[in-house]
Amino acid sequence: MAVRKFKPVTPGQRHKIVGVFDTITTDTPEKSLLKPMKKSGGRNSSGKMTMRYIGGGHKRKYRVIDFTRDKDGIPATVQSIQYDPNRTARIALLVYADGEKRYILAPNKLAVGQQLMSGDDVAPEVGNTLPLSNIPLGTIIHNIELHPGQGGVMARSAGSYAQLTSREGRYAIVKLPSGESRMVLTTCRATIGAVSNSDHALERSGKAGRSRWLGRRPRVRGVAMNPVDHPMGGGEGRQSGGHPRSRTGLLAKGFKTRSKKKASNKYIVEKRKK
Repeated sequence: MAVRKFKPVTPGQRHKIVGVFDTITTDTPEKSLLKPMKKSGGRNSSGKMTMRYIGGGHKRKYRVIDFTRDKDGIPATVQSIQYDPNRTARIALLVYADGEKRYILAPNKLAVGQQLMSGDDVAPEVGNTLPLSNIPLGTIIHNIELHPGQGGVMARSAGSYAQLTSREGRYAIVKLPSGESRMVLTTCRATIGAVSNSDHALERSGKAGRSRWLGRRPRVRGVAMNPVDHPMGGGEGRQSGGHPRSRTGLLAKGFKTRSKKKASNKYIVEKRKK
């Protein structure tokens, strides 16, 4: 993976940094795995805007991703690595021995023609999916389940990964991308390797128009508003607005919002780093 910088022929290219598409092998998605995506523009069923700064953007189709990897014992061949406009990671098209096709999150170093498997007695190799009880300690993993059979919900964005650090009885301890260490049932599944497109964090749009292509409308700073519109608004001249807070008055920048009564607190071994 790498990124491209541009010679500033235009103002929009001066700070533009985009990822390269050298790992992508085709630009034609699998038609049977596409679904229509409808845009809301941030409005609810009665047409009222309930989420600000949403609207426009290029038309997309959803790629149905297999997060469960529940087709056990049947080998699958990687047919292509593809771009997905709905996520930061690349996706891989698998063709199983029985002819079925599925999309998965493409891990780093996954190659076209590679054989992948899922199940309890599978080798812990890149792209394979198996229970946490059968994964060697210290292994880099992604697409981790929180409940058996639920499908992967953790470590799914570009470049992210977790590490299996230890096992204690029914639970495995996983160090997540946030730095948090958490207990997960050993019957939950995970995929070996780190998610692809790790250089996504280095990308810079270069101009406001690229945000509009992604469906993001301009965001107004709270300190630029009037007092009626935001707790940080108003003031003579350019006032900073006091302690940072949200539009509804909830403190930000260090204020902890996680509930002390949350049921899953007992599974957290070490809190995430500030």
